[in-house]
Amino acid sequence: MTLQPLTPVNCAGLLQPGFSLLQLDGELLLFGQKGWPKRSCPTGVFGVRFKGGEMKLRAISFSNDSCYLPPLRCPAVCRLDPYDGLPESYLIHGGRTPNNEISSSLYMLTTDSRGCNRKLTLCCKERELVGEVPGARYGHTMSMVQSRGKTACVLFGGRSYMPAGERTTESWNSVVDCPPQVFLFDLEFGCSSAHTLPELSDGQSFHLALAREDCVYFLGGHSLTSDSRPPRLFRLHVELLQGSPLLSCDTLETGISISSAMITRTGPTHRYIILGGYQSDSQKRMDCSTVIINDKGIHLEPLESPQWTPDITHSRTWFGSSAGEGIVLLAVPTEGRPSQADMHYFYQVSFQTEGEAREGEGTQGCSQESTDYDDSTPLEDSEELYFGRDPHELEDIDDGKSDNYNEEDEEDESQAGYWIKCSLGCQVDPNTWEPYYSTELHRPAMIFCSRGEGGHWVHAQCMELSETLLLRLSQASKRYFCLDHGGVPHQEMTPPRQVKALKRTPMKVKDRKTPPTIKMSPAKKSFFRRLFD
Repeated sequence: MTLQPLTPVNCAGLLQPGFSLLQLDGELLLFGQKGWPKRSCPTGVFGVRFKGGEMKLRAISFSNDSCYLPPLRCPAVCRLDPYDGLPESYLIHGGRTPNNEISSSLYMLTTDSRGCNRKLTLCCKERELVGEVPGARYGHTMSMVQSRGKTACVLFGGRSYMPAGERTTESWNSVVDCPPQVFLFDLEFGCSSAHTLPELSDGQSFHLALAREDCVYFLGGHSLTSDSRPPRLFRLHVELLQGSPLLSCDTLETGISISSAMITRTGPTHRYIILGGYQSDSQKRMDCSTVIINDKGIHLEPLESPQWTPDITHSRTWFGSSAGEGIVLLAVPTEGRPSQADMHYFYQVSFQTEGEAREGEGTQGCSQESTDYDDSTPLEDSEELYFGRDPHELEDIDDGKSDNYNEEDEEDESQAGYWIKCSLGCQVDPNTWEPYYSTELHRPAMIFCSRGEGGHWVHAQCMELSETLLLRLSQASKRYFCLDHGGVPHQEMTPPRQVKALKRTPMKVKDRKTPPTIKMSPAKKSFFRRLFD
């Protein structure tokens, strides 16, 4: 058991409470970055590498047929584990976006391919559910159960905003516990059903969910209704019958009072280690526990805790996630130290033995290697070195490469981008912003002011533009002046381009015949006139 400090290399600002660590194809991935993705990593998913006491990130790309995956805090993440005979992938449901919107979408994240330079490409697909679909929420859990040769997903708990009919101006952003329903859906057909059990009478969130075969154990959690963390432990038994599933729940007496804990699996057996969390609003849970699930049930045993540093002991909050088998990435805030440039201290907590740690380091070195973003010409030196090499020989190949993420390469969004202070009366705050126009989704609408040196961008909402006027200005060829430079009445029409009219020359008909004419003298004309009269 070790506690190793980590130094983030130009990436400390990306990690925030509620992030998730995923493991696909032997690679550790960071999901749920702080803020919206930037152009250096538009997917918002990063590869994580620990080496020599440093933590480095690099951007991960998606396949062309992938859907957009927003950065989500506190989603329900379920790993389809190869240990259980399932294809290696992740299900991601719910979570909070950087705009504090709560998602109700379900995504599946899988490995698409690996280039010859070992560059990992992921594939993300949004899965549609039908029937009794779970609503938008965060702080909930998802687990996979297997029964009678079938596989289904169990979703439970979480928080969400108050229903629309109950929200007022004062409680517009207030959250409540979701109803204590258990949602069961299969991934093949997307059919979802909701089940109410009498044992689950109160909503709970930020709990732990551990699954083995046809049973799911719900441990701990926080209830907003009572503002408490009761020592609860439930066992949910699921039978996937031919017609409709049969669910039953039992209340066990060996629960513990805990919420927002970190948990890591230690191998193919159902043995887990629980680390961190909170016993109350002002007290962290400093103890560790071992959880073993077998045919006889669930067993919780105390485990020796690491030698916590003073920064960890005296911090009020902490957060983290599992970084592999028996490894946890732990973060604590610096809490008011102006000399500290980073906002958090990071630690790697390992419960592995020395032999397991050496084996894991070799595997990790192989999985984390990469060269440039773009595929190069086949058998370049940077790629050819990977063929026929052992994993430990790849560790130092890309130390000089420039594919690591660097926060300094990004633009300062306080001076450029969508979250600038566009005027003296600008009220757009990236932490509290909500869509104002129907055309807005993740960023505020902006309009270009033509006055000044080269012009500048302003928020349409700060300029008090109606949606009709905003659409008209964006579609018409008009120059706009912001309120600081004259406002809407001083718009100028762009002079239309003068186009000369084409000369239309009448076409001559080829070989046109004229009607015959008879030449007569006046005497003959008078004769014929009298003849016919």
